[in-house]
Order: sequence, then structure tokens, then C-alpha cells
Amino acid sequence: MKIGLLTGGGDCPGLNAVIYAAVKKGINKYGDEFVGFLNGWRGVLDNNWIPLTLEKIDGIQLTGGTILHSSRTNVKKIPGGIEKVQEVLKANGIDALIALGGDDTQSVTLALTEAGIPGVGVPKTIDNDINGTDATFGFDTAVAIATEAVDRIRTTADSHNRVVVIEVMGRDAGWIAYAAGVAGGADVVLVPELPIDIDHVSKLLKYNYDRGKHYGLVVVAEGCHLPDVGQVVTGAAVDSFGHARLSGIGEALADLIEEKTGYETRSVNLGHLVRGGSPTAYDRLLGQRYGLHAIDMVHDQKWGRIAVLKGTDITDITIAEAVAKNRKLDQRFFDVITDLEAKV
Repeated sequence: MKIGLLTGGGDCPGLNAVIYAAVKKGINKYGDEFVGFLNGWRGVLDNNWIPLTLEKIDGIQLTGGTILHSSRTNVKKIPGGIEKVQEVLKANGIDALIALGGDDTQSVTLALTEAGIPGVGVPKTIDNDINGTDATFGFDTAVAIATEAVDRIRTTADSHNRVVVIEVMGRDAGWIAYAAGVAGGADVVLVPELPIDIDHVSKLLKYNYDRGKHYGLVVVAEGCHLPDVGQVVTGAAVDSFGHARLSGIGEALADLIEEKTGYETRSVNLGHLVRGGSPTAYDRLLGQRYGLHAIDMVHDQKWGRIAVLKGTDITDITIAEAVAKNRKLDQRFFDVITDLEAKV
């Protein structure tokens, strides 16, 4: 078979590991031929691709980012977009597509499979919020980087008797904030699934100060809603899937905390730092397991399905199920946060 691969949406540690494993198994076991479309769905529309050979993929599983580059391109919103994809695939003799991406990318995969284009998905999101899978590759790396940042910021916060608000990624789900905040011993952890109670935040910080701990650490997900404000966005523009650019809640929250408590408060936005660089060993392994399953899905003709991790097993579900909703924190995780908080 001749198979096309692409990576859509934000970059993520482990993408290259998926590509590596799918291509290696496809060539060695099935005798497949591979092309990689550049810049996500945009590359398919523009007929922009590179051949993927064993030489091309050698060692890429060790590296971050994606050798295929990426974009946020919504084929469904482009007049004649689906027809153009069909035309390009036919012209290049592509028998099937493997799309690596989050719910936006996979919503396009779903639309294409419904139009008769053979395709399967691999879940990719740094936020760890795709429905139906227990973990996505890249999340472990992001948490490791964010936790190290919390550890490092602690020493400077302590040295200067400051509160520091640390903003991390997480549009609709607070997995990174939860994991890095708890692992890093933050005094306050704020996630999009719960409203921010600024009075409670202030009481938690004052509790520590009153008992001789003259600094505080607050970890907040970028998608949290400020009271009377909502999500904090940068500019008015939205991407092709209708998403505003989230950024700045850390700074806004720091101003509120300083106003409420009188403590000097600073903010740090970790932003893209947490999804850059080489993947952890766990993400390299998980990415390769996803890639191996994806190529098997192609040869089993499981069109319209996406690989998922269930416990320790890689299996698959329908893409429709995966994009139906976001996987969010629930009461089990909220209890961990509250059980570790000071009782105020």
C-alpha cells in the first residue's frame, strides 16, 4: 500500500516517534510505501509532500517536534476542500491516510472518511484531553518540564518572599496544571474545570505567610476563567477551528492576588516551553506503540477509527467517539488538590 502521513495542530514531543514506528513497521512487515504531507492538512491541499524512507526516519524517534511540520488547517471550511483532498490523494496513488492530531485535526479525518477516503487517526494533544484514551504522548514530557520549572521557581520565590503565579497550557482541561502543580508542591492549583475563587486563593496564601512561609506558588491552566472576566485571550483573532489564542491569565491573576493580599506577586508563562524539546523515554515508547497500532489499523481497514490507550493496552475506537467531547479532570483529581491544600 501507499500511505500518507500528516501531523496537524500544535507540535508535541512524540510525534516523530509515531511516524518512525508506523513507517518502519509498514516497510519491514507489510512492504508499504510512505509519503509525508507537510504542514498538516495544508500540505494535502497543496500537494506538498516528501517521501518517507527508512533512511529519512532513522533516529527521529529521539527528537521533539515533527519532521512533517504542522498547521491548523480546517479542510471542512475551505470551499471544495474535501474534493481537493480526494483529487490529490488519487493523483499520488495514496491508498490510505494516517492523521496525527487532536480533536480538530481528527474532525477533518472523520469528515474525509465519511466522504469515502480511507483514513485512521492517532491522538495527539499536549493537554491530554482527547476522549477515550487514558494518555496521549507528549503529556509526560510536558509535565516533567513544567514540574522542573515549578521546582526552580520555588527557590527564587523563597529568596525574594514573593508569590509567583505559573501559567501552563490547558485550554479546556487542567491535566498539566494538576500534575505539575501537585508534583511540584504548589500551594494553589487552578484548573479550567473549576471556577476560580480569588478569596479562597488569598486565604490559602495568607495561611502560609502567617505561619512563617513567606512565599507562595500558584499553578494555573491557561484556560481557567477569571471571575467576571472569563478566559484571558490575546487579540481578537481566532484560528480556522474558531479557537481564540489563550494567554495572560497568570499575569492577570498575579495582579488580583497582590491587590487582595498585599504580597508582592509575579507571574511566569511557561507557554510553548512545555511542548518543545526531546520527548521523555515514556513518550518515545508510547508514541511508537501508537504508530505500530496505526499501521495495523490501516491493513485491517479500520477506517474512521483512532488508536487509544486503555490501561496498558493500545486499542482503537471510532473517531466520532474521540471528538465528541473533551476528557476532563473529575472529582477524584479535585480531591487530591483539596486534600493537599491548607485548611482555611
